[in-house]
Amino acid sequence: MKNFLPVIVLAIIAAAAAFGALAQNAKAENEMPTQSTSSPQHQNHPYVGMWVTDDGHIRHELLPNGRYDEARGSRQSAYQGRYVVTGNHIDYWDDTGFTADGVFVDEKTLHHAGMILRRQ
Repeated sequence: MKNFLPVIVLAIIAAAAAFGALAQNAKAENEMPTQSTSSPQHQNHPYVGMWVTDDGHIRHELLPNGRYDEARGSRQSAYQGRYVVTGNHIDYWDDTGFTADGVFVDEKTLHHAGMILRRQ
């Protein structure tokens, strides 16, 4: 029994961590306004357009219908999903379920996931 205790503890920790990650994604999805990807939802903010890192590797195109298209290096449309801007804050919901956010520090600069993107 003594040899199984570390295995049981690790299994409990892994299950708790997985449940916590799923709960976070569910919470983010619950806070996202319902939008149909086939029915465009016009975004009323000044940030629509292309945002690019200084090295050009990451490119976010914020579309006026509440969708985004992210390119990485030579990979066009590497990630796509929905977004919502509230004030100067942006929330992203990738089509695969990944969530992220960012802050527009001014009209030409977006801080997102440790990166700085600039309006093109």
